[in-house]
Amino acid sequence: MTWLEQLAVLAAGIGAGGINAVVGSGTLITFPVLLAVGYPPVTANVSNTIGLVPGSLSGAIGYRRELRGQRSRLIRLGTASVLGGITGAILLLTLPEGAFKAIVPALIIAALVLVVAQPTLARRLKERQGEARPAHGGPILIAAVYATGIYGGYFGAAQGVLLLGLMGVFLHEDMQRINGVKNVLAMLVNGVSAIIFMFVADVAWQVVALIAVGSIIGGQLGATVGRKLSPTVLRGVIVVVGLVAVVHLLTS
Repeated sequence: MTWLEQLAVLAAGIGAGGINAVVGSGTLITFPVLLAVGYPPVTANVSNTIGLVPGSLSGAIGYRRELRGQRSRLIRLGTASVLGGITGAILLLTLPEGAFKAIVPALIIAALVLVVAQPTLARRLKERQGEARPAHGGPILIAAVYATGIYGGYFGAAQGVLLLGLMGVFLHEDMQRINGVKNVLAMLVNGVSAIIFMFVADVAWQVVALIAVGSIIGGQLGATVGRKLSPTVLRGVIVVVGLVAVVHLLTS
């Protein structure tokens, strides 16, 4: 890569780290940039996933205050995310790229509907289940988080939007605390996928280094901004980012 291309990848890493901490979909910034500088799709996807792991960790650390008291929840949902990430990474290395991309826009739109309807759906679910409502979302949420982990390990764009939409419905919890959990789950999915990719896939390590540095910076900036947003504004940001993701995937 030329110096200008390296700066572009670094800047994309900063942007991706920031937007991942607030919502998700940072891959939609870095992935097109890597394609533009000449990397093959699978190499770009693999290198991007590895490079964003430090940024995911940075975002999770930025939300550490919101994660207090959620250890049990993180263990349950985190286990599902890890298993899903492993499954998705294996699928990426064995299936055609188009296998998942065909349904990605529909998944993101469904997640956006969940995000918008979350207050109403959560209230009705609470009224119907009363005190018996599972504190950690129950088996349906765990299965959904596993499925999202599969998608995250395979491609990952808008994984955060899916997680926020699902957890917002099944967890009776503040959106900022849910966002903190989302950052940890996304980090776990990217982390286990990255470990697999490092051993069996073609990795562009210069790209990994540039995205890693950028995403660490962006993760801290995103956490600082994101935690100040009200639930309503945060939902609005999620919807805008999700719609941009859908348009990008449908037109790319």
